[in-house]
Amino acid sequence: MTAHVASGRHGSPSGIHALPRALVALVAGALFGFGLSLSGMVDPARVIGFLDIASGHWDPSLMFVLGGAVAVTLPGILLQRRLSRPVLDRTFHMPASDRIDARLLAGSAIFGIGWGIAGFCPGPAVSALSMGLLPVAVFVAAMVAGMFVHDRLFARAQ
Repeated sequence: MTAHVASGRHGSPSGIHALPRALVALVAGALFGFGLSLSGMVDPARVIGFLDIASGHWDPSLMFVLGGAVAVTLPGILLQRRLSRPVLDRTFHMPASDRIDARLLAGSAIFGIGWGIAGFCPGPAVSALSMGLLPVAVFVAAMVAGMFVHDRLFARAQ
């Protein structure tokens, strides 16, 4: 007797590892959000102060946050390269392309401009929703709308 197992969104069988994956995602997301709050990344004024190197009032403190992110990420990447597959999935989900093209450069520029104007990027913005501030909610709503438009107009063209 063989059982048919439906494939989930990311290629792992539905129901298999679902609860552990959800718990790992919850803990990782909570830890990430806590780290963003603790580091000051949810404060747009602090982020803009870090990004504004030309004003003479540059705040270099977030450089330690970036250094900490690299210190955590690098061992993870090295570990991933040694594993044949992740613990809670069948395969690693890596970008399909490593090309640097006009789409990537345009998207990076839009991201950077938005980050510099608003002082938020997606992770800190979602984390800052917990503060209940209207400007944060407006930013996240605009971000979600932009993702929706991209998925409907541009992602299908590929």
